[in-house]
Parts: sequence; structure tokens; C-alpha cells
Amino acid sequence: MIRERWTVLFLRGEAKALRQFSLPLRAVRPVLVCAGILAALVLSATAFLVYDSGARVRAGLLARENQLLEQKLGGLRARVGDFETRIADLAERDRQTRIQAGRVGIDEDVFEVGVGGPGLATPDEGELWSLDPEASELAYATLYDIEVLERRADLLEESFLVTASMFEEQRDRMEAMPTLFPVGGPLSSRFGSRFHPVYQEIRRHKGIDISAITGTPIIAAGKGVVTFAGRKQGYGLMVEIDHGYGFISRYAHASRLLVYPGKRVQRKEVIAQVGNTGTSEAPHLHFEIHENGQAVNPLNYMMPNAGARVPRR
Repeated sequence: MIRERWTVLFLRGEAKALRQFSLPLRAVRPVLVCAGILAALVLSATAFLVYDSGARVRAGLLARENQLLEQKLGGLRARVGDFETRIADLAERDRQTRIQAGRVGIDEDVFEVGVGGPGLATPDEGELWSLDPEASELAYATLYDIEVLERRADLLEESFLVTASMFEEQRDRMEAMPTLFPVGGPLSSRFGSRFHPVYQEIRRHKGIDISAITGTPIIAAGKGVVTFAGRKQGYGLMVEIDHGYGFISRYAHASRLLVYPGKRVQRKEVIAQVGNTGTSEAPHLHFEIHENGQAVNPLNYMMPNAGARVPRR
């Protein structure tokens, strides 16, 4: 019986370089299995080497990224520190501005608004913790401080707006208050009871008299709205200005009026000229201030300026 055999020929390119190997059929299968196993091992080893090399590269890149991240976080922490200093300076300026505006400063307990964290109770709840705990803690602390500073900045912004509004109101009030002498000249009659030179009897004097020559410009003691401009019994030609805040001022015995009812006048705006109209014996300005409907002494409101020369008592 002829046994079946497998023959393998190896050629080098020339017929005389021919080699052949013969194997019994029963040996072929084990040889092929061994060859397959060997090939699988070679492929596995190659794949492992390739994967391990890639993993090492990825690990190196990740380490570099973590290093850069920590450097950036460190830089961010430094900037947060500078920002904290600036916020503290702004808080001090806000406190001083509030005092100037007549407001109470922000309570320190209210200003310490940094309770809580950046959406997390602890730093180990973030995804970064599993990769780099140290970077996770640094990121958590940085986000925490940023949120605190944001809330402080919001509080300061709101405070500045309120304080600015109060300053604007105070500036408007200061512009409106009748605190300027309407004309320059000697004070000829004070506020209160006096002997009236025309009626020859003691009468209440609701304002002050300032001597000046006819035609001298009369300025508004404060800004406001003209509510009367015309002739009034006893006052002659008179201008009345409503300054708001409960104050009105009157300018009487004028020779000429330069404004009309409803006109808005500014502080120091010329509104009339000195005259001798009405119950008057000589050119002068009769000046009154009324607060909440009551005549008050104008000298209690006048600011020092180049206005009336007030003699000492």
C-alpha cells in the first residue's frame, strides 16, 4: 500500500537549486497547527508592542497636559489673588463713598458671600479627581474663589449704582437749593420784625433787603421753575421760583423781568434787574426764601460768596 505524502518544493530561481521536503499526510496537520499557533503568537506580540508603545506615548502626552493644566491653574490662582486685592480696594472705596453719600457701609457679614462651592460639595466629586487629585483640588479651590469674587463684584456693582443714584439726587438738590446771594451789595434790612420806612410802623419783614443800583443783574439763587413773573401788590415786579424739595424764592422790586412763568432756570442765571417798584423808597432787592410754605431767614441758607456784604451785629 502506497502511503500518501505531502511534498514541499523550494526553488531559488534555478532548477539545480531545487530542494524538496516530503511529509507523511498524518504529520501535515500537526505542522500546520504549530505554524498557525506560532503565527498567532507573533501577531499578538507585535500588536502588544504596538499598543504598549502607543499607550506610552498617550501617557506621556497626558502627563504633559496635566503639567500644563497645573501651570495654567497656578497662573489663574495668581490672577485670582490680584483680583481679590482689587475687590478689597473697591470695597473700601465703596465704604468711603457710602459714608460721603450718607449711607451705611455694607455689613461685613453680608459682604462675605462666599458660602458654598462651585456646584460641588467636595473636590473628589469631579471627573478630574480620578485622573489627578492634586489638580482637582486646585481647580476646585480656584472655581470656589472665582464664584466668591463674582458674587462680591455683583454686590459692589449694585452698591455703586445705588450710591451713584444718591449722589445724583444730592447734586440735584444742591443745585436746586437757594444758597446764593442774588445780587452783590450791602445788606440794608434783615429778616424779622422791623420799623417799616414807608408805613412808619413795626411790621414783620419776610426776607432781607440788599442795596444795589437800578439795572444790577439779579441771579437765581438756585435752579428751579419760575412760577410767577409779574407785578404783585407791595412787591412791585417780582419773580418767584419753585426749587423743589419744599423751597421757593422771591425776588421783588425789580425794574425789569427777564423770565416768564414755566421757564426752567439754572443756578446763577440772570432772571431780572434791580429796581424800585412796589412799596419801596430806593433801588434794592427784596429777597425771600420759603420752606414748606413758611418764610425763613435767607441768611441761614446763604453760602459764602461774592454776594451781599452782611455787616456784623
